[in-house]
Amino acid sequence: MQVDRWIDMNKYVELVERNNQIDPAYYTKYEVKRGLRNNDGTGVLVGLTQIGDVHGYIVDEKERVPVEGRLRYRGIELKELAGGFQKEKRFGFEETIYLLLFGRLPNLQELNEFTSILGEMRTLPSGFTEDMILTAPSSNIMNKLARSVLASYSYDENPEDNSVENVIRQLIELIARFPTFVAYGYQAKMHYHEKKTLYIHSPDPQLSTAENILRLIRPDGSYTALEAELLDLALVVHAEHGGGNNSAFSIHVVSSSDTDTYSAVAAAVGSLKGFKHGGAAIKVREMIDNFKQNVGDWEDEEEVAGYIEQILRKEAFDRKGLIYGMGHAVYTLSDPRAVLLKGKAKVLAEEKGYEQEFRLYDIVERLTPAIFQRVKNSDKVISANVDFYSGFVYHMLDIPMDLFTPIFAVARMPGWAAHRIEEIINGGRILRPAYKHIRREAMKYTPIHDRS
Repeated sequence: MQVDRWIDMNKYVELVERNNQIDPAYYTKYEVKRGLRNNDGTGVLVGLTQIGDVHGYIVDEKERVPVEGRLRYRGIELKELAGGFQKEKRFGFEETIYLLLFGRLPNLQELNEFTSILGEMRTLPSGFTEDMILTAPSSNIMNKLARSVLASYSYDENPEDNSVENVIRQLIELIARFPTFVAYGYQAKMHYHEKKTLYIHSPDPQLSTAENILRLIRPDGSYTALEAELLDLALVVHAEHGGGNNSAFSIHVVSSSDTDTYSAVAAAVGSLKGFKHGGAAIKVREMIDNFKQNVGDWEDEEEVAGYIEQILRKEAFDRKGLIYGMGHAVYTLSDPRAVLLKGKAKVLAEEKGYEQEFRLYDIVERLTPAIFQRVKNSDKVISANVDFYSGFVYHMLDIPMDLFTPIFAVARMPGWAAHRIEEIINGGRILRPAYKHIRREAMKYTPIHDRS
C-alpha cells in the first residue's frame, strides 16, 4: 500500500528532471558514441566472438553499402541450418542449442543423448512451482521469469562456482527449464490476475521444446504438427544474434564482473523485456491491429499507404512516427530471420484462414521503405526485421501477447549461454567504458539549517 504523502510526486519529478538533463551539444563536443554506435551507424567494436555472425552491409570507402542480410550460427548459415532439419522433417531447436553451446552440430547419437538430458531437466525442483511461481504471481511474465532464474540459485548446491564445467551444467539446466518457468508463470498470472482456471501440466521429456511449450500453455495440451513445426522454427531463428545485441551484451557485461550464472542470466532477461529489444513484436502486433481498425480495405494499397504515412508523420497509432518491425541496426536489404518466418507464416495463414491479414502484413512490408524515405527525407535502406512477422506467427498459434517476449527468451537462452561461456573463457577484464563528467560548477556543502 502506498503512503499518502507519496501521492504527489510533482516536486520530486521536477528535481530529478532539472538535475539530470544533459545538453545534447556535449555529446557532439566530446564525440560520445551514443548507443555504442559510431557516427555512421556501425557498432563500436568492444569484443570478439565465434558464436553468431550478423551481416547486413559492407563498408566501401567509409560508406555503408546495403546488402542482403546474412546470419550464421557458429559459421553455418541460418537458412542452411533450417533447411537441413526441415528437409529431414525433424525439430531443429535442440540441435541448434548443441551447436551454439559446443561449436559444432551433433551426430545422431549425440543429439539423442543431449535431447534426453534436456527432457529430464525440464521438470522443476520439488516445491519450486508452489513456492517460487504460484506465490506472488506477476502481471508480467518476464519479471516472473527473472525471479525464477534468480530463485534457481537457492536450489543449486554449487551456485557460485564459475568453472566452465559447473557453468555449463547450470546453463543447460536453465535452457531446459525456461519453457516450464514461462508456462507456469503464465498460468499463475491467468489464474490469480485474470481469475481463470489454473492448468499445471507436467513437461513431457519425450517432446521437443516447441511441443512442450504448446502443451504447457494450453488447457488441453493439444497442438498440430504444423503448429509445433512453426514454433520450432521461430525458436531457431531467435536463438542467437551476435554479441552486440542488448541482452547478449548485458550477459557479457555482467559476467565480466565474475558474478554467478543466475545473476548474469537474470540481467539478460531484464534487457530482453524492453520494447526496444524483445518486446518489439508486441508493438508490431498492436500496430497491425490499429491498421485493421482504421483502414477500411486492407488490400487497397493506396489506403494502406496513406495510413503508413500518417503513422510516420506521428498523426496515428502511438504518434511516435515508427513503423514497428521495419528497419534494423545492422540489416539493410533484408533480415534472413524475417524471410524464413514469412515463408512459414504464409503456409500457416492458409491453413488457419489468415490469408487476408497475411496480405496486409505483406503490403505494409513492401510499401513502407519508399514512404519512409520520402516522409523522413532519408536515404536509409530499411526492410522487415524478425519482429515484424514473429508476433503474427504467435498470434496464429493462439499464443497470447503476454507470452511473445517470454518465448523469445526461451529461444535466446542458448545464445546467452554461449556468450556467458565465451566471456568466462576469454574475458578476464571487467567491462568498464568511460563516462565523462561535465558539470563545471562546484557545489559546497551547506549545513542543513542554512538551506533554503
